[in-house]
Amino acid sequence: MLKSDNLIVMACILAAQAVGAVLCLNFLMLTWTLDGNGLSVMTGRLPYWDFTNLWGGGRMALQGHVGDLFEPDTYRAALRALLSPRMLDQEWSYPPSMLMIGVPLATLPILPAYLLWTGLTLLGLYWAARRLSLSRLDCVFVLLAPPVIIDVMVGQNGALTAALLLGGLILAPKRPLVAGILFGLLTLKPHLGLLVPFCLLASRNYRAIASATATAACMVLITAMIFGWSIWRSFFEQTGPLMRGIMEAPYPQGYHANAMTFFTLSRSLGLDLHASYAIQIAAAIAAIVAVLWLWQRRNAVDPAVRVALTGIMALCATPYGYTYDAVLLPVALVVLGSRQIVAMPLLALAWVLPAFNHLMILVLPSLGIIPPALVAAAGILTLWRRRRETAAADPVTASAAPPVR
Repeated sequence: MLKSDNLIVMACILAAQAVGAVLCLNFLMLTWTLDGNGLSVMTGRLPYWDFTNLWGGGRMALQGHVGDLFEPDTYRAALRALLSPRMLDQEWSYPPSMLMIGVPLATLPILPAYLLWTGLTLLGLYWAARRLSLSRLDCVFVLLAPPVIIDVMVGQNGALTAALLLGGLILAPKRPLVAGILFGLLTLKPHLGLLVPFCLLASRNYRAIASATATAACMVLITAMIFGWSIWRSFFEQTGPLMRGIMEAPYPQGYHANAMTFFTLSRSLGLDLHASYAIQIAAAIAAIVAVLWLWQRRNAVDPAVRVALTGIMALCATPYGYTYDAVLLPVALVVLGSRQIVAMPLLALAWVLPAFNHLMILVLPSLGIIPPALVAAAGILTLWRRRRETAAADPVTASAAPPVR
């Protein structure tokens, strides 16, 4: 539970947590309320609709039809044949290495596979949160946070990517080889790892860089040995342009309801692609500059705070992010709140807003990325100010000061 001396502020935080949990648990219940065709009454889709890509792609690979993943019409027809003729259009969007997870899951029927996937990814998230010294009660609040429930609701991989990123960052200083393995596995969904190389370079953690590079290379090699080298050529030649086309499609599209990026915000304000990319690049550069400062060895920042802020800035840096990717956010908010790095009202807003993201775009621009960005900026400014105050008070020993909390 977030800690504060101010009982009123504490009540506001708890209210935000409760509202987010109740609202999203209601979404989850409605998602699993099915009509006579086995589709969700709320979404008109299968209740684990994004997981169908992971499971369906794995099943096609098991059947020897891995090439179907890269032909959208063939892929959609195969999914409908496997699951339901009423399925809406979907696309395979993952690197081929994701089949290393999809194929084992596809040996099970889809419902047990979904339950196993959800349980294991949440367990990974719980592990990462505990590594950041969150209490068990803190972890319960995290698991009930809106981005986590939305991730579960659609069968996405936000809990997995959050566990890999946060776990790698917290292990990097003392266990660089293990951290590198986690970072290498994060290439399963690489857009959330954009800041990792800069963190490792700033901290001169070359062993973690080597471990991450070797792990990623092994994943490419193993995938190619099992499915053939052509699978990677198909991914870059067909899936890459397909996903870029989806990202650059005119605003609004249905999937924009869950988008949380500066790129989507810019599109929602009527800016063209060039201007939107420019704003997203500016946000990414700001995040890079911040993590280069955070991860310098001479900058003795509390490791948990450093990891928390890096996780939030990873959301700000990517042009391709949705509410289910924001699983990083509640973990970071608990860390920052417990150390009083950021004002509690801002933390409460950032906590609950993902639950309303899909509703806001009906009347407002795509503002989902703004609260995380404000939290990250406020956190960096607080650490900078405290470091300046420490240096001003004792310039001689400032470099040896304890971690900024």
